[in-house]
Amino acid sequence: MRAVVQRVLHARVTVSGDGGDDVETGAIEGGLLVYLAVAPADTAVEADWMARKVAELRLFVGDGGFLDRSVQEAGGAVLLVSQFTLYADTRRGRRPDFTAAAPPDLAAPLVEAVAAVLRARGLRVAEGRFGAHMRVDSANDGPVTILLDSADRDRPRRG
Repeated sequence: MRAVVQRVLHARVTVSGDGGDDVETGAIEGGLLVYLAVAPADTAVEADWMARKVAELRLFVGDGGFLDRSVQEAGGAVLLVSQFTLYADTRRGRRPDFTAAAPPDLAAPLVEAVAAVLRARGLRVAEGRFGAHMRVDSANDGPVTILLDSADRDRPRRG
């Protein structure tokens, strides 16, 4: 799994409704906007790891002025948006190749699994609509933007 995690002042996601009007599927006031992609080999193990990382990353300023509080500790929420394009291969040509992303029948349940684990940890989780053309509006706070990749979880840290 891959994720782009942004600390936001607010974020919302909308999709086009039946009448052509935008319909809000999720919104948060303060917390993390998480764009999440699933790879074909991902399982519940990666979903648990990703949810734990999102919930526990210290991306919020504490009393000492440092990034030392998690979204849980800061009382924030999470807006989770599926984003298969995070697995784009752009090494050749001008058109990205998305074959490294999981097919929808595998990806959708794992995106839901991440949301379920976050909720089980007591976080409020809003979501986009899997597979839909979405419009995301947000105000990045800081800006703080972190890249997470479950493939890195067993990689040793440098120095």
